[in-house]
Order: sequence, then structure tokens, then C-alpha cells
Amino acid sequence: MSRAGAPARPETPVVPGRGARGGRTARPAGLRRRWLVAGFAAVLVAAVAGIAFGPVSLPPGSVAVELLNLVPGVHLHSGLNEREIAIVTELRLPRMVLGLLVGGMLALAGGCYQGVFRNPLADPHLLGVAAGAGLAVTAVIVVRGVTGADVTVGLPVTVPLAAFVGALGAVLLTYLLGAAGGRDRSPATLILAGVAVSAFLAAGQTYLLQRNAESIQEVYSWMLGRLATAGWHDVLVVLPYAVFTTAVVLMHRRELDVLALGDDEATSLGLHPQRSRLLLAAAASLATAAAVSVSGLIGFVGVIVPHVVRMLAGASYRAILPLSVLFGGAFLTLTDLAARTVAAPAEIPIGVVTALLGGPFFAIVLRTTRRVAE
Repeated sequence: MSRAGAPARPETPVVPGRGARGGRTARPAGLRRRWLVAGFAAVLVAAVAGIAFGPVSLPPGSVAVELLNLVPGVHLHSGLNEREIAIVTELRLPRMVLGLLVGGMLALAGGCYQGVFRNPLADPHLLGVAAGAGLAVTAVIVVRGVTGADVTVGLPVTVPLAAFVGALGAVLLTYLLGAAGGRDRSPATLILAGVAVSAFLAAGQTYLLQRNAESIQEVYSWMLGRLATAGWHDVLVVLPYAVFTTAVVLMHRRELDVLALGDDEATSLGLHPQRSRLLLAAAASLATAAAVSVSGLIGFVGVIVPHVVRMLAGASYRAILPLSVLFGGAFLTLTDLAARTVAAPAEIPIGVVTALLGGPFFAIVLRTTRRVAE
């Protein structure tokens, strides 16, 4: 408990689970420069590694020089021949940029959901996003007869569009169900509504697959997640959503620190808790829907990255959210590199790799959360 007469410090929110009983004080809010530098360094390392290594390995130094040549006015000799330059700029660079965008959006959405719902286990699939996108894509594949090649490389516009519409539709259905019992749309109510909506939509997807067994392989190839791209098309599709949602969430990230104090305290500080939660959850859901539409269902990024950032850089969302964008992009790019090289020349679905990493991590977080609650 603070001393009587001590002035309040709204810029330094109390970290949940760290009160005076434990003898620990909350870390100062704010984004420290060294962690911002570390985040950009992680992105650069992941970018060079993601482009340099693969079925045809290239010298990382030469790749870095060739990337610098993309800057207007820079003309350096990288030592790569025309074929190797084509591999860098036309094949691996679009895939690397897509990985940065998708990973950053999923990690940002995960950190945002954890703050909105005050639940350390929340992730971007919480509100039925994955189930809605999966059902919509399954319906398109069944109706249009999309082939496996179409699903994994060079997406036809109907597949990402269906995933996007299905994901947002699921989120809207969750909100409507969560508000059915009254005007109070509490975090617990929304979580339960998301579980119910996910179960309902997953049942619909299972029914479609059962009636159209010949489409199972095509659907699963999308559901397991991938970053394969035939060029810059997928990057250009997701880029506007990435810029918009990232800007909206980062502009309102201070509100999550206030919400961590509780609704009564947030209201006394002039914040409208329900309105803030709705805005932030909607932006996070839009980011997730856009990412899912071009990458398939890649899980656990929104759980792993924000938690690691929280352990390293502190509990303030002023630091968690921007760093999650950087480290999330780097994490998914390196995960994609592992998926391409561990079983080469075969390629492991990236969703399988993130699940192998995220399963044990999820269990650790759950165990830690229980200990704190006790």
C-alpha cells in the first residue's frame, strides 16, 4: 500500500500480481531505447537469415549488400550473379516481407487481446477468428474446386477474401452473442461467446469436409499455415491492413495500461472502458483477419511473443505492443526459415513448427498463471 499523501502516478500502472505484498514495485512505463534497438536488430538479422538460407544458400554478407542496393541511390557490388540476385529479389524477399507483416500483426493482436481481456492466455484466435476463416475458406474450396497448388502458391482472390470475410463475420457474431444478455459486454462474457462461436463454426467446417472428402487435402494445406508466395501480390494485399491496424493499436496502447487498473479506476481517470475495449479488440481482430487471409492458420505467435517481450522489457503496453510488432515479425521469419530447412528438400508447414514451440510455452504460461493466482 502506498504511503498516505503520496501523489498518484498514472504514468506508472500497477502490474497485476505484483503488489506491495510481494515487496516489488512496478517497472516504469515506457519504451526503452535499448529494447527498440534490439527489436530492429532482430528484424534485420531475421531478414538477412531468411533470405540467405534455403535450398540454395547464399553468403549473408552478400545478401545484406544486395538488400542495401534496393535503397534508391545505393549501388554496391554484392558479388552475386544474376541468378542469385533473382532468387533474392523475386523469390525470397517477398516471402520474408510477408513473414514480417504476418508475424508482427499476429503478435500485436495477441498482446492487444491480453490487455483487453486481462487474460495472459488470450491469443488472436480468441474471438472465433480461426474458425470463421476456416469455415469460409472450406466453403470456397468446396464450391469453386480450388486445387492444392492454388491454395499454397499464388492465392486466387477468392481464398483470402473468403478468409477475411469469415474471420470478421465470426468476430461480429461473437460480439452479438456476448451482448445478448444485456449491455454489459465483460471480458469473461466475450471469451465464453468466442468459445461458443468457434465450436459452432468448427462443426460447420467438419460437416462440409465430411460431405466433400476430396477437398480435405486442399483445406488442410491452408489450415496448417504457409508463407509461400509467387510474388508481391499477397504482400500488397495485407500491407494496408497492417499499417492501419498497427497505427490504431499503438495510438491507443496507453489505454491498456489504464484498463489494467480495473474498470472503476479507469473510469475515474476519464476513460470509457467498454468503448476502449471495443475499439482495440476490433483493430486486433481486423489485423488477425488480414494475416489469416494470406497465411492460413498460424497459431501461438500471439501467445509466445508478447509474453517474452513482457518478461524482458516490462509490463507496460507502451513497450509490449511496439516491441511485439518487431519481435513477432522476426520470430515468424525465423520460424519460416526453420520450416524450409529442417526437413529439406521437403517443407514443414509453418503452423506445425509454431505449434511445436507454442504448446510447451502455453503450458509454462498456464502453470505460472496458476502460481500467481494462488
